[in-house]
Amino acid sequence: MPAADRADRADRPEEPGMSAAQDSAVPRGVIVTGGGTGIGRATARAFADRGDRVLVVGRTAATLAGTAEGHPGISVLVADLTAPDAPRAVTEAALDSCGRIDVLVNNAASGGFAALADVQPKAARDQLDSNLLAPLLLTRQTLDALAADGGGTVLNIGSAGALGRRAWPENGVYGAAKAGLDFLTRTWAVELAPRGIRVLGLAPGVIDTGIGERSGMPPEAYAGFLREIATRVPLGRVGRPEDIAWWAVQLTDPRAAYATGAVLAVDGGLSLT
Repeated sequence: MPAADRADRADRPEEPGMSAAQDSAVPRGVIVTGGGTGIGRATARAFADRGDRVLVVGRTAATLAGTAEGHPGISVLVADLTAPDAPRAVTEAALDSCGRIDVLVNNAASGGFAALADVQPKAARDQLDSNLLAPLLLTRQTLDALAADGGGTVLNIGSAGALGRRAWPENGVYGAAKAGLDFLTRTWAVELAPRGIRVLGLAPGVIDTGIGERSGMPPEAYAGFLREIATRVPLGRVGRPEDIAWWAVQLTDPRAAYATGAVLAVDGGLSLT
Protein backbone atom coordinates (compact mmCIF):
# COMPACT_ATOMS: atom_id res chain seq x y z
CA MET A 1 0.00 0.00 0.00
CA PRO A 2 1.41 3.45 -0.91
CA ALA A 3 2.52 5.59 2.02
CA ALA A 4 -0.06 8.28 1.21
CA ASP A 5 -2.87 5.71 1.38
CA ARG A 6 -1.56 4.37 4.70
CA ALA A 7 -1.46 7.88 6.12
CA ASP A 8 -4.95 8.60 4.88
CA ARG A 9 -6.25 5.44 6.53
CA ALA A 10 -4.49 6.29 9.76
CA ASP A 11 -6.32 9.62 9.91
CA ARG A 12 -9.73 8.00 9.59
CA PRO A 13 -11.69 6.97 12.68
CA GLU A 14 -12.04 3.26 13.24
CA GLU A 15 -15.29 1.84 11.94
CA PRO A 16 -17.54 0.35 14.62
CA GLY A 17 -17.77 -3.41 14.92
CA MET A 18 -20.15 -5.17 12.58
CA SER A 19 -23.54 -5.84 14.11
CA ALA A 20 -25.46 -9.03 13.55
CA ALA A 21 -27.75 -7.25 11.08
CA GLN A 22 -24.69 -6.20 9.06
CA ASP A 23 -23.08 -9.65 8.98
CA SER A 24 -24.08 -11.53 5.85
CA ALA A 25 -23.34 -14.85 7.57
CA VAL A 26 -25.91 -14.33 10.34
CA PRO A 27 -29.47 -15.60 9.71
CA ARG A 28 -31.85 -12.66 9.45
CA GLY A 29 -35.53 -12.22 10.12
CA VAL A 30 -37.40 -11.49 6.88
CA ILE A 31 -41.03 -10.60 6.15
CA VAL A 32 -42.33 -11.20 2.62
CA THR A 33 -45.88 -10.06 1.95
CA GLY A 34 -47.87 -11.57 -0.87
CA GLY A 35 -45.74 -14.67 -0.39
CA GLY A 36 -48.15 -17.32 -1.63
CA THR A 37 -47.42 -17.12 -5.34
CA GLY A 38 -45.15 -15.67 -8.01
CA ILE A 39 -42.49 -13.18 -7.00
CA GLY A 40 -43.36 -13.43 -3.32
CA ARG A 41 -43.02 -17.21 -3.26
CA ALA A 42 -39.71 -17.16 -5.15
CA THR A 43 -38.37 -14.38 -2.92
CA ALA A 44 -39.32 -16.10 0.32
CA ARG A 45 -37.63 -19.30 -0.82
CA ALA A 46 -34.52 -17.42 -1.95
CA PHE A 47 -34.11 -15.87 1.51
CA ALA A 48 -34.75 -19.23 3.18
CA ASP A 49 -32.16 -20.90 0.94
CA ARG A 50 -29.70 -18.26 2.13
CA GLY A 51 -30.35 -19.43 5.70
CA ASP A 52 -32.65 -16.62 6.81
CA ARG A 53 -35.82 -17.10 8.84
CA VAL A 54 -38.78 -15.92 6.80
CA LEU A 55 -42.39 -15.07 7.55
CA VAL A 56 -44.60 -15.15 4.47
CA VAL A 57 -47.90 -13.31 4.65
CA GLY A 58 -50.91 -13.71 2.40
CA ARG A 59 -54.64 -14.23 2.27
CA THR A 60 -54.76 -17.90 1.26
CA ALA A 61 -53.57 -20.65 3.57
CA ALA A 62 -53.12 -23.23 0.82
CA THR A 63 -50.78 -21.11 -1.31
CA LEU A 64 -48.74 -20.06 1.72
CA ALA A 65 -48.37 -23.71 2.70
CA GLY A 66 -47.11 -24.39 -0.82
CA THR A 67 -44.46 -21.70 -0.40
CA ALA A 68 -43.29 -23.16 2.91
CA GLU A 69 -43.27 -26.79 1.76
CA GLY A 70 -39.75 -28.17 1.91
CA HIS A 71 -38.41 -24.97 3.49
CA PRO A 72 -38.28 -25.33 7.30
CA GLY A 73 -37.04 -21.75 7.65
CA ILE A 74 -40.35 -20.37 6.36
CA SER A 75 -43.29 -19.63 8.65
CA VAL A 76 -46.69 -18.51 7.41
CA LEU A 77 -49.34 -16.04 8.49
CA VAL A 78 -52.75 -15.77 6.89
CA ALA A 79 -53.72 -12.11 7.00
CA ASP A 80 -55.47 -9.40 5.02
CA LEU A 81 -52.92 -6.60 5.00
CA THR A 82 -55.64 -4.00 4.53
CA ALA A 83 -57.25 -4.90 7.87
CA PRO A 84 -56.70 -2.33 10.64
CA ASP A 85 -54.95 -4.79 12.95
CA ALA A 86 -52.77 -6.36 10.24
CA PRO A 87 -49.57 -4.29 10.74
CA ARG A 88 -49.36 -5.17 14.42
CA ALA A 89 -50.29 -8.82 13.82
CA VAL A 90 -47.64 -9.24 11.11
CA THR A 91 -44.94 -7.55 13.17
CA GLU A 92 -45.68 -9.63 16.25
CA ALA A 93 -45.80 -12.85 14.23
CA ALA A 94 -42.44 -12.05 12.62
CA LEU A 95 -40.81 -11.36 15.98
CA ASP A 96 -42.26 -14.57 17.39
CA SER A 97 -41.23 -16.79 14.47
CA CYS A 98 -37.98 -15.10 13.38
CA GLY A 99 -36.83 -13.47 16.62
CA ARG A 100 -36.01 -10.22 14.83
CA ILE A 101 -36.87 -8.20 11.71
CA ASP A 102 -34.00 -7.29 9.43
CA VAL A 103 -35.75 -7.19 6.05
CA LEU A 104 -39.28 -6.21 5.04
CA VAL A 105 -40.29 -6.99 1.46
CA ASN A 106 -43.48 -5.13 0.56
CA ASN A 107 -44.57 -7.33 -2.33
CA ALA A 108 -48.31 -7.89 -1.87
CA ALA A 109 -50.43 -6.21 -4.53
CA SER A 110 -53.78 -6.41 -6.24
CA GLY A 111 -54.53 -5.52 -9.85
CA GLY A 112 -57.41 -4.77 -12.16
CA PHE A 113 -57.85 -3.40 -15.65
CA ALA A 114 -60.15 -0.47 -16.41
CA ALA A 115 -60.06 2.78 -18.35
CA LEU A 116 -60.93 5.88 -16.35
CA ALA A 117 -64.56 5.92 -17.50
CA ASP A 118 -64.98 2.34 -16.27
CA VAL A 119 -63.19 2.60 -12.92
CA GLN A 120 -65.41 1.50 -10.05
CA PRO A 121 -64.87 3.38 -6.76
CA LYS A 122 -64.63 0.26 -4.59
CA ALA A 123 -62.19 -1.44 -6.94
CA ALA A 124 -60.01 1.68 -7.01
CA ARG A 125 -60.01 1.97 -3.22
CA ASP A 126 -59.17 -1.72 -2.87
CA GLN A 127 -56.15 -1.34 -5.15
CA LEU A 128 -54.90 1.77 -3.40
CA ASP A 129 -55.37 0.12 0.00
CA SER A 130 -53.49 -3.01 -1.05
CA ASN A 131 -50.75 -1.48 -3.15
CA LEU A 132 -49.97 1.76 -1.32
CA LEU A 133 -51.58 2.18 2.08
CA ALA A 134 -50.93 -1.36 3.35
CA PRO A 135 -47.15 -1.25 2.76
CA LEU A 136 -47.01 2.25 4.25
CA LEU A 137 -48.71 1.19 7.47
CA LEU A 138 -46.81 -2.10 7.77
CA THR A 139 -43.47 -0.34 7.29
CA ARG A 140 -44.42 2.20 9.94
CA GLN A 141 -45.26 -0.59 12.39
CA THR A 142 -41.95 -2.40 11.87
CA LEU A 143 -39.67 0.63 12.25
CA ASP A 144 -38.47 -0.06 15.79
CA ALA A 145 -37.67 -3.69 14.99
CA LEU A 146 -35.92 -2.74 11.75
CA ALA A 147 -33.82 -0.12 13.54
CA ALA A 148 -32.64 -2.56 16.20
CA ASP A 149 -29.22 -4.21 16.02
CA GLY A 150 -27.69 -1.90 13.45
CA GLY A 151 -30.61 -1.26 11.13
CA GLY A 152 -32.48 -3.23 8.50
CA THR A 153 -33.76 -2.86 4.96
CA VAL A 154 -37.16 -2.19 3.41
CA LEU A 155 -37.62 -3.39 -0.15
CA ASN A 156 -40.67 -2.12 -2.03
CA ILE A 157 -41.76 -4.08 -5.10
CA GLY A 158 -43.07 -1.62 -7.66
CA SER A 159 -43.45 -1.99 -11.41
CA ALA A 160 -41.35 -1.01 -14.42
CA GLY A 161 -44.61 0.02 -16.09
CA ALA A 162 -44.93 2.90 -13.63
CA LEU A 163 -41.45 4.34 -14.07
CA GLY A 164 -40.54 7.74 -15.47
CA ARG A 165 -42.89 9.42 -17.94
CA ARG A 166 -44.54 6.26 -19.23
CA ALA A 167 -48.32 5.97 -19.56
CA TRP A 168 -50.27 2.80 -18.78
CA PRO A 169 -53.74 2.88 -20.37
CA GLU A 170 -56.40 0.83 -18.56
CA ASN A 171 -54.07 0.27 -15.62
CA GLY A 172 -54.04 3.77 -14.18
CA VAL A 173 -54.98 2.98 -10.59
CA TYR A 174 -52.44 0.17 -10.25
CA GLY A 175 -49.72 2.24 -11.94
CA ALA A 176 -50.45 5.29 -9.79
CA ALA A 177 -50.15 3.20 -6.63
CA LYS A 178 -46.83 1.74 -7.77
CA ALA A 179 -45.50 5.17 -8.73
CA GLY A 180 -46.53 6.34 -5.28
CA LEU A 181 -44.64 3.44 -3.73
CA ASP A 182 -41.50 4.49 -5.62
CA PHE A 183 -41.92 8.00 -4.21
CA LEU A 184 -42.21 6.56 -0.71
CA THR A 185 -39.03 4.57 -1.33
CA ARG A 186 -37.08 7.75 -2.02
CA THR A 187 -38.68 9.69 0.81
CA TRP A 188 -38.28 6.96 3.42
CA ALA A 189 -34.65 6.46 2.39
CA VAL A 190 -33.92 10.02 3.55
CA GLU A 191 -36.20 9.96 6.58
CA LEU A 192 -34.98 6.63 7.92
CA ALA A 193 -31.25 6.88 7.17
CA PRO A 194 -30.52 8.34 10.64
CA ARG A 195 -32.01 5.15 12.12
CA GLY A 196 -29.79 2.95 10.00
CA ILE A 197 -32.67 1.71 7.83
CA ARG A 198 -32.11 1.42 4.09
CA VAL A 199 -35.06 1.63 1.68
CA LEU A 200 -34.88 0.35 -1.88
CA GLY A 201 -37.24 -0.46 -4.70
CA LEU A 202 -37.44 -3.15 -7.34
CA ALA A 203 -39.45 -2.44 -10.48
CA PRO A 204 -40.15 -5.74 -12.24
CA GLY A 205 -41.14 -5.81 -15.87
CA VAL A 206 -43.49 -8.42 -17.28
CA ILE A 207 -43.02 -11.46 -15.07
CA ASP A 208 -44.89 -14.70 -15.69
CA THR A 209 -46.60 -14.99 -12.30
CA GLY A 210 -50.18 -15.60 -13.40
CA ILE A 211 -51.28 -12.19 -12.16
CA GLY A 212 -53.04 -11.48 -15.44
CA GLU A 213 -55.42 -14.39 -14.89
CA ARG A 214 -55.90 -13.46 -11.24
CA SER A 215 -56.81 -9.94 -12.42
CA GLY A 216 -59.52 -11.25 -14.72
CA MET A 217 -57.81 -12.03 -18.06
CA PRO A 218 -58.89 -15.29 -19.73
CA PRO A 219 -56.02 -17.84 -19.76
CA GLU A 220 -55.75 -17.74 -23.57
CA ALA A 221 -55.55 -13.96 -23.57
CA TYR A 222 -52.89 -13.97 -20.86
CA ALA A 223 -50.77 -16.53 -22.73
CA GLY A 224 -51.08 -14.48 -25.90
CA PHE A 225 -50.06 -11.35 -24.05
CA LEU A 226 -46.91 -13.05 -22.73
CA ARG A 227 -45.97 -14.28 -26.21
CA GLU A 228 -46.48 -10.85 -27.74
CA ILE A 229 -44.64 -8.93 -25.07
CA ALA A 230 -41.65 -11.26 -25.31
CA THR A 231 -41.12 -10.04 -28.87
CA ARG A 232 -40.77 -6.48 -27.56
CA VAL A 233 -38.37 -7.19 -24.70
CA PRO A 234 -34.78 -6.52 -25.79
CA LEU A 235 -33.57 -9.65 -23.99
CA GLY A 236 -36.17 -11.69 -25.85
CA ARG A 237 -38.25 -13.18 -23.05
CA VAL A 238 -40.59 -12.34 -20.22
CA GLY A 239 -39.22 -12.57 -16.70
CA ARG A 240 -39.42 -15.37 -14.19
CA PRO A 241 -40.17 -14.84 -10.48
CA GLU A 242 -36.66 -16.09 -9.71
CA ASP A 243 -35.21 -13.18 -11.72
CA ILE A 244 -36.70 -10.77 -9.20
CA ALA A 245 -36.02 -12.94 -6.14
CA TRP A 246 -32.28 -12.93 -6.88
CA TRP A 247 -32.20 -9.15 -6.91
CA ALA A 248 -34.27 -8.96 -3.72
CA VAL A 249 -31.62 -10.96 -1.90
CA GLN A 250 -28.75 -8.96 -3.38
CA LEU A 251 -30.18 -5.52 -2.62
CA THR A 252 -30.95 -6.40 0.98
CA ASP A 253 -27.61 -8.10 1.59
CA PRO A 254 -25.56 -6.30 4.27
CA ARG A 255 -22.75 -5.91 1.74
CA ALA A 256 -25.01 -3.56 -0.22
CA ALA A 257 -25.02 -1.23 2.78
CA TYR A 258 -24.21 1.98 0.86
CA ALA A 259 -27.25 1.74 -1.43
CA THR A 260 -30.49 3.41 -0.44
CA GLY A 261 -33.29 5.29 -2.18
CA ALA A 262 -32.73 3.63 -5.55
CA VAL A 263 -35.42 1.91 -7.62
CA LEU A 264 -33.96 -0.75 -9.91
CA ALA A 265 -35.79 -1.79 -13.06
CA VAL A 266 -35.49 -5.51 -13.77
CA ASP A 267 -37.42 -5.86 -17.01
CA GLY A 268 -35.12 -7.20 -19.71
CA GLY A 269 -34.72 -3.66 -21.02
CA LEU A 270 -38.40 -3.18 -21.93
CA SER A 271 -38.70 0.21 -20.23
CA LEU A 272 -35.86 1.50 -22.40
CA THR A 273 -37.76 0.99 -25.64
